[in-house]
Amino acid sequence: MQKGNWKALLPILVFLCMYLGLGLIFEYVLKVPMGFYNIPIVVSFLVALLVACVQNRAVKFDQKLDIMAKGLADKNIITMVLIFMTAGVFVGVVGRSSAESVAYFLLSIIPAQYAVLVLFIVSCFVSLAMGTSVGTITLITPIAIAIAKSSGFAAPLCIGSVIGGAMFGDNLSFISDTTIAACNGQGCPMQDKFKANFKIALPAAIVTLIIIFFQTANVKVSESIHMNYNLIQIVPYILVLIGGISGINVFVVLLIGIVSGSIIMLTTGATEATSLLANMGSGAAGMYETAMVAVLVSIICALIQEYGGFTALLNFFKRIFKNHKGGKLGIGLLVCAMDIATANNTVAIVMANPIAKEMADEYEISPRNAASLLDTFSCISQGIIPYGAQMLVAISAATELGFDVSAFDIIPNLYYPYMLLISSLLFIFVLPSKKTD
Repeated sequence: MQKGNWKALLPILVFLCMYLGLGLIFEYVLKVPMGFYNIPIVVSFLVALLVACVQNRAVKFDQKLDIMAKGLADKNIITMVLIFMTAGVFVGVVGRSSAESVAYFLLSIIPAQYAVLVLFIVSCFVSLAMGTSVGTITLITPIAIAIAKSSGFAAPLCIGSVIGGAMFGDNLSFISDTTIAACNGQGCPMQDKFKANFKIALPAAIVTLIIIFFQTANVKVSESIHMNYNLIQIVPYILVLIGGISGINVFVVLLIGIVSGSIIMLTTGATEATSLLANMGSGAAGMYETAMVAVLVSIICALIQEYGGFTALLNFFKRIFKNHKGGKLGIGLLVCAMDIATANNTVAIVMANPIAKEMADEYEISPRNAASLLDTFSCISQGIIPYGAQMLVAISAATELGFDVSAFDIIPNLYYPYMLLISSLLFIFVLPSKKTD
C-alpha cells in the first residue's frame, strides 16, 4: 500500500475552519441573515490555496505552478466551466415567468385539495428544467405560502414539499451544476448518470407523493388560486429536457434552449431585444462563483494529490470499507461530510471528486454510478441541513410573507430527502449489483 501524507490535507481543513467556522459565528452568534452566505467562498479557497503553496518546501514554487497548471488543464475542468457559463446564459434567457406559468397552470386544472401534491410536482419539474434548487424554491415558495393562507394546509408542509421537489430536480437536471460537476469529475456522460440516478430518485418521489396524499386527504380546502400563465414559455425547458434525455451533446442542447428561448421571449413580448442580451450576460455572470470554485478546487486538489494527501485518505477508506458495496457507501458518506461542512452541494462534489474517482477505480464502481452517488448523497444532506441555502431562502420568503416558521418546523416535512436516503441505501445494499456497476 502506497504511503500517504495526512499533512497534505491541511488546505481542506483550513478551508473548512474558515468557511464553516465563520459561517456558524455569523449565523448563530452575530445573527447575520443568511450568515453562511456572507462568507466569500472564493476568498476561503484562496486562503486554502496559499496554505497548499507554502507546504512541502522540497517542491519549488515554479514546480508547484506546473502542478497547478496540469490540474487546471484537465479536460473535465474546462468542460465543466464552459457548461456552467452556457447554462447560466440559458437561465438568463428564459427568465422566471415560465416557472410560475407551470405552477399556475396546474393549480388551475387540478382540484384544490391536491394543491400540496401540485407544489411537489411543479417544484420537481421547474428544478429539473432550470437546474437550480435555490431558484426553484425562490419562485415556488411564495405560491406555497399563498396556498397555505387560502387553505387548511400547514405552511411547513407546503414549504417542505417545495424543498423536496426542488432537490429532486437539482439531483436529476442536465443543467444542474451538481450534475455537471459529478459527471465531468467522474468522466461520465450525463444521460448515463441520469439513467442510473432515475432508478434511485423516482421510487423516492413516488413514495413522497403517496405520503403527501394521505397526509392531506382529510384536509378541507376553502379556495383555489388562479393567476395568469403563458405555457409557450415552458417550451425551451421541455426541449432541453428532451435533448438531454436523448443523449444529445449538452452544448447543443443548451444552444437549442437558448435560441428557442430567445425567439419565444422576443415574440411574446416578455423581453425586449436589448434586455435579452443583458439577461444573457447576467446569467453567465451568475455562474462566476461556481466556475471559480471549480478552478480553485482543481488546482488545490492537484497539489494535495502531489503531496500524498489523497493517498492517505484512500488508504483510510480501504481500511473501513472492504468491498464493492462498502465503496459505494464510502463515496456517499464522503460527499455528505463535505456538504455538511460547506453547506453547498456543488462545492462538496467538486471537493470530493478526486478521491471519489480513486475509490471508484479501487472498488470497481462504474463512472455513472459514482457520479450518481455523489449527486444523490449531496442532495440528501443539502436538502435537510438547517443552514443550507435552500432552507434559509425558503424561511426568508415565508417570513417576508407573514409566516413565522423555523427550519425545525420544516425538517419533519422534508419527506423526499428522507425517502431518497432510504432508496439510496436500498440501491447499495439490497438490490443485486456487480462490480463495474
